[in-house]
Amino acid sequence: MKTRTPIINTERETRIFFWFMTVVLVAMSLWAIVAQPEMQQPWRLGIFVLLMSAHILLHWILRVFAERPGWLIWYMLLQGGLAIALVYLSKDIGIAFAVSMALVGEAIGVYGITRRGFLAMAYYLILSLGFYIWVSGTTQIGWWLLGALPMVIFVVIYVEMYTRQSNANERAQALLNELEAANRQLTNYAEQVEDLTIAAERQRMARELHDTLSQGLAGLILQLEAANAYLESGRAEKAHQIIQNTMERARTTLADARRAIEDLREPSTPDCKDILQGGVARFSASTGIPCTLEIDIPQDLPANLCDTMQRILAEGLANIAQHARAAHSQVIVSAQNRTIQLEIRDDGQGFDPKTIPTGHYGLIGMRERIELAGGTLEIESRSGQGTSIIVRMPIL
Repeated sequence: MKTRTPIINTERETRIFFWFMTVVLVAMSLWAIVAQPEMQQPWRLGIFVLLMSAHILLHWILRVFAERPGWLIWYMLLQGGLAIALVYLSKDIGIAFAVSMALVGEAIGVYGITRRGFLAMAYYLILSLGFYIWVSGTTQIGWWLLGALPMVIFVVIYVEMYTRQSNANERAQALLNELEAANRQLTNYAEQVEDLTIAAERQRMARELHDTLSQGLAGLILQLEAANAYLESGRAEKAHQIIQNTMERARTTLADARRAIEDLREPSTPDCKDILQGGVARFSASTGIPCTLEIDIPQDLPANLCDTMQRILAEGLANIAQHARAAHSQVIVSAQNRTIQLEIRDDGQGFDPKTIPTGHYGLIGMRERIELAGGTLEIESRSGQGTSIIVRMPIL
């Protein structure tokens, strides 16, 4: 149901209306006091001023009654009684007309163009007609109609126009409030996105550091431990060979770290096949574990997908070197139906995939990378039968 905003609910226009009405009532009162000698009698003048002051004061505190709908009927009766008393004391047609027309305008202002508004207006119009007949007699009813009807029409039109404007202003204010609320919500969302972006970037940097420095250093430690074992067993020549490989691995790790830092600044677009072949070759050279590579992928793979495969391959081969105790390993990379499949196999001791230790960061980082790429990870392994890591990722 459409609601209408009474004029009395708006502070600025209410003050203007009441000031105008106050000025008119005071002016008509002064005219009546000057024009009619009876009004200059002290008792009559005192009572008239007191009642007129009460009448004007009630106009100004109308909001108190308007906020309590049950009180409005008492307000109307009280103002009607004051109007009767004022007309009785003054016996002035100007006072009668001014008091009644002010109440008519106020009735429409309180109730709007509604059934109650017209009933209140009719009540005051009847009082006004009664005042006019009482003061001037029935022969002057035509003059009353000539003054009252234009005033009523003006008040009704004014209130209707103002009501529409007020409703439009309220709708505009409501929309403005909604926009401000939406703006605040968007600001909160932007802050949350920024926080998530920072967190995601930290995770990415952690993975980059793990995939380069952590894996590289782990490989160096394994090689140095092997060299130490050969030295203790008196096989210095073999230890020297491993140390040479370790030095080469250290240089490669340093180069990988530098490349990772450069990629953080500005991602590069290297050839994916060359990168995977290089990773497999370095693994075999540093660990002595033979690794065969079968690769059949498009030339124009996205750089981020190639980078993800490189990191996953490095992590998978690092796990073989550290945990598998394998004699042979194999990497198979293929593409079909806009999907890349990367499979890393070994013939090592195997394990139960359900018993992977919690907090194993290499596997956590691998899963995170695959999930970010929209892919899946499968681990197939049995004790004594080796392990297969199968990764599938979409080509976007």
